[in-house]
Amino acid sequence: MVQDAELQEKIRQQFDSAPYPNIPLERSPKSDANALYIHNLNTPFYLRNQKLADPQQVTILDVGCGSGYKTLILAEANPGATIVGIDLSKKSIELAQQRLSYYGFTQAQFHAISLDQVPQLGLKFDYINCDEVLYLMPDLVQALEALKAVLKPAGILRSNLHSLFQRQHYFRAQELFTLLGLMQSNPGDSEINTVLETFRAFKNGVPLKQETWAPQQAESDPQEYVLMNYLFQGDQGYTMSDLLEALRTADLELICMVNQAHWNLDSLFQDPQALPAFWQTILPQLTLEDRLQIFELIAPVHRLLDFWCGHAGQTPGWQTPQTWQASDWQTAQIQIHPQLQTESVKADLIGGIRQQRSIDLSRHLSAPVAAPVWMSSHIAAVLLPLWDMPQRFPMLCQRALKIRSRDPITLKPTNPHQLNQELRDALINLERYSYVLLTQPE
Repeated sequence: MVQDAELQEKIRQQFDSAPYPNIPLERSPKSDANALYIHNLNTPFYLRNQKLADPQQVTILDVGCGSGYKTLILAEANPGATIVGIDLSKKSIELAQQRLSYYGFTQAQFHAISLDQVPQLGLKFDYINCDEVLYLMPDLVQALEALKAVLKPAGILRSNLHSLFQRQHYFRAQELFTLLGLMQSNPGDSEINTVLETFRAFKNGVPLKQETWAPQQAESDPQEYVLMNYLFQGDQGYTMSDLLEALRTADLELICMVNQAHWNLDSLFQDPQALPAFWQTILPQLTLEDRLQIFELIAPVHRLLDFWCGHAGQTPGWQTPQTWQASDWQTAQIQIHPQLQTESVKADLIGGIRQQRSIDLSRHLSAPVAAPVWMSSHIAAVLLPLWDMPQRFPMLCQRALKIRSRDPITLKPTNPHQLNQELRDALINLERYSYVLLTQPE
């Protein structure tokens, strides 16, 4: 059994009495590009394979779906996919079913079952979303193995763990309230009020209050705030080292962190171009796993260790666009990430082209970046057809030559080879953030 029966019952009771997240039915994620980007299977699928999956052929499992808001995001981000949600809480399942039906996803399936019971559904999944659940499992490796057992060979798992370093003060608070007897059974109004009264009564200089207490959050939704932080049944913390070791033991392979741009080790230095000699030597030698562990030790700022992974040995040895030959570019197909391919982004591009101003794409989609990403009006004009349909690279080159047939300084005919190189450089830069997806024919 993945989860201890007594703890499982406590967790079920907690979420039956307070389904999570407490988000109104009328709130739609359709305009939340960042949430859709994270929950779109093609985001991690492209990062691993440099290919795209067909949502119409995809089956997605949402583990611990709660009240269904994340399940709704999955459905919106992967149109045509088969969606299955599971949760221990029957009350949560009822709300999730109601939410998906409200938005027209009437074929979504929901089951009030545990992770152990998923094989009984007789399904294998292309994508498993196990959000804010894994840290509640007593045996991390056993839980990962259970998820892997229902993951297709080329499937991708997204999950996360609470950071031991970032959340250490909350774990200390949970230990305090366990010692005081507030977590012996499912915490109710009495226990929640005791926590609220305790922190309001503490002096402002008391360390535990300084380190954990957020008055605005506590006042806006006191029940959810207290239950999900101070009285959270089964909550545990992990380090990056714990995560990587568990993945290896479960024979799973890390693709990258979901918020990978915010794990950039170079960003921790005042001037990455003028590093101490030791760091200049060692940084180029570090693996992705090394960088993640070192970053966490220096700056444990992330509440969640949020990651994508898959079966070991699935990462192909494809060449990145930076290393493509001229012949590769001639066959390349370019498309915009679906979460940027919207009418509002297109309108911003057209406005920038007409006004000859650069466009900040990160204003529309910030999840994959840690700093603004600008696109010149010239490149925007060349790439504009991508907002209607994917394009072959040679077609974009022809368009670039029409738009800038002459050098704006010398008025001499533009050098097509130089213009093609500028376009390649722009596409490579945008591809780094998955703003454009560059694929080769099968």
